[in-house]
This record gives sequence, C-alpha cells and structure tokens, in this order.
Amino acid sequence: MDGNSQLGSRERMIEAAITLMRGSGLGGAGINEIVRVSGSPKGSVYHFFPQGKLQITTEALAVYSTRVMAFIDQSLASKRQPGAKVKALFSAFARRVEEGDFYQSCAVGTVSLDLDADLQGLQAFLGATFSEWLALIASHLDFGDADRSQSFAGLLLTAIEGAYVRCRAERSPRPFKEAGEWLAMLADQNTLVEDRSPA
Repeated sequence: MDGNSQLGSRERMIEAAITLMRGSGLGGAGINEIVRVSGSPKGSVYHFFPQGKLQITTEALAVYSTRVMAFIDQSLASKRQPGAKVKALFSAFARRVEEGDFYQSCAVGTVSLDLDADLQGLQAFLGATFSEWLALIASHLDFGDADRSQSFAGLLLTAIEGAYVRCRAERSPRPFKEAGEWLAMLADQNTLVEDRSPA
C-alpha cells in the first residue's frame, strides 16, 4: 500500500490536483481528472470543496506553495556565500525536474499560463504566491541593499520558471544547471562590488 492510498479522500484530491497542475496546468486539473487520479468518489468533491474546481485548485496550490518554500529555504540555507547558495538552489531544481521525468513543472507557473480573464481572484493568489517566494529568496541574499537583493531574487525566480519550460521541452536538466552557474557568478560579483564600496 503506497502512502497516497493511506490518505483520506480530501487529501488525495489535493495531491491529485497538485500532480495534475504540475503536469498540465489548470486545464488538466478538471474535476473528472482529479477524481480519477485520486481514486475518490466523485460525490465527495463537492462535500469537501463546495465551491468546486476553483476551491480545490486554490487550496492545492497553497499546499504546494508551502512545500516549495520549504524546498527553497532548505536549498539556500545549505551554503553560506551568495554564489554557492544560488548554485545549490538551481542544482536542487535540476534534480527535482529530473525526478519528475521532465513532466512535472511548477504548478504556480503552469496555472499562471493557463488563466482566463474571469479568474482574477486566482490570478491575485498566484501573484501573491510568487511574491512570497521572491521575499524568501531575497532573505537569503545580502547585497547590502534590500532593493538590490529583492531585484536579484526576482531574476532568480524568473530564471527558475523559464528553466522549467526549457527542461520539459529539451528533456534535460541542463537549463537549470547552466542558469545556476551564470547566476552564481553574478551573485558573487554583486557581493564583491558591495564589499569594495566605501564605508
């Protein structure tokens, strides 16, 4: 018996929604697909999620975001210098995309690319999620100026989301590894600039 089969119906539907969104965005995480992947009775969907698909996907994305933040925090905390931190983060993402056999992207990214104009509430949620991730990354980087750290964290997050796209298309972790190498050098250069600036 696998771990997923030991979960309750509600938790299984959350996990199914995460998996489906990581694979094919919001369009791939329909109620029927969630029911099929989770193995839960279809009638239980509206028992646990009375607002339907929007509720289950939003709650699933919140669970997913918590996990991603822990993943980012652990990766960045594993090293001390900015360049080493960046390289560790991108190496961790390279392993993550390989472990998903290049079919699992960032659920927040895939859903962001799959939004209709009438889903403004979900769009705001996704934007807030990215802002939380950005702030977490910035908290691990100290370039002597909060705006610089925040801006560089934004560059890292943009590179992460873009690398996911290329990794899936190319079926290779190389985009994460290459981006990590270049961005690590940039992080170290920024640190050196700050270290040399006059007091």
